[in-house]
Amino acid sequence: MSGARVLAIMGSGETAPTMVKVHRSLFVPPGVVLDTPYGFQENADDISAKAVEYFRESVGQALSVASFRSAGAAAEDPVGYETMLASLRSAWYVFAGPGSPSYALRQWQDSLVPSVLEAKLRDGGVVCFASAAALTLGRFTVPVYEIYKVGEEPRWLDGLDLLGSALGMSVAVIPHFNNAEGGNHDTRFCYLGERRLRMLESQLPDGAFVLGVDEHTGLVIDLDAGTASVVGLGCVTVRRDGVVAAVHESGSVVEVASLGSGSGGSVGGGPVATPAREAGPRAAQSPLAERVAELERLAEAEPVRAILELDAELVAWSRDTTQSDELDVARAALRAMVVRLGASVRPVEPFVEALVSVRSSLRAAGHWDDADVVRQALEGLGVEVRDGKEGSSWRLLS
Repeated sequence: MSGARVLAIMGSGETAPTMVKVHRSLFVPPGVVLDTPYGFQENADDISAKAVEYFRESVGQALSVASFRSAGAAAEDPVGYETMLASLRSAWYVFAGPGSPSYALRQWQDSLVPSVLEAKLRDGGVVCFASAAALTLGRFTVPVYEIYKVGEEPRWLDGLDLLGSALGMSVAVIPHFNNAEGGNHDTRFCYLGERRLRMLESQLPDGAFVLGVDEHTGLVIDLDAGTASVVGLGCVTVRRDGVVAAVHESGSVVEVASLGSGSGGSVGGGPVATPAREAGPRAAQSPLAERVAELERLAEAEPVRAILELDAELVAWSRDTTQSDELDVARAALRAMVVRLGASVRPVEPFVEALVSVRSSLRAAGHWDDADVVRQALEGLGVEVRDGKEGSSWRLLS
């Protein structure tokens, strides 16, 4: 992507395994993560560290932090502020994700950050905004927390309007478009639900539209080629005047000029947009939850394989900056698999005994590091090894 001008919009999953290929295809160093959207959170350092780890371990690229936690802090540290701007200007890949869109906009409104991002899309570079940061990209922004958590009346905030300056579109970007966390209440459309989304749509001026991006889905806009590609697991939806104009499935490549109208076919023979009459709500289970369910079924026939694969999934998803209970649920499923395996311990007992014997031999030979590797492997499978005067014993962890 060297030399390209790209705006990538991710609905969610920006630091999940689902978006690794997308980041790899777009990333050109140097890259930075802009920490403003979550700058107010007490665990901001942890979120930055996870993002850096994700890009290093999963994407295979180095990412540094362009830190602009608050406008107040920047005023007290002008050197730090200028350092952040220099990092943004020199970066080819600028990434921002979770947090609060309204907080980010308040910090950025009197800063040079919007103009630096606008220049990058004009002169060359990749701006990859996801989740909360994605909400800020259009002319209109949803103050999600204020509406969903505090109960304020639905209203729009002025956004960065990077889509307006780059494409001339009057648009509101809404990520998490197919969110299903609410269970028995509607949390689609970034936790707004249909009723509140319609209230907001009635406030839009003529010509403006909603661009909805599903979770674990991206819209990659190539400003030089004039195309918009849908990647990931879900769809991108265009709504005008409260009506779905088009639904672009993953794999679609559409002309940017026709994106807002919902008209026009797919470029290169890919999937064609679904017309409005066929488009319905799409609330889907998360990829991690689906994978856990799949491995729980596998565990009935191949418990050891399921345990090992779920352990690998937990490692991959541990780098995700999203704050939810999905990892806890997955860990509980892993523990349950181990317990069930323990109920039929005799078929695996010879293998465990063999590993414990190997470990004892390594210890006797003074190869302590190698012995620790075996012990850690056994612990990962839910087996605790205890050393005593009479040798080593083991038991299944409950």
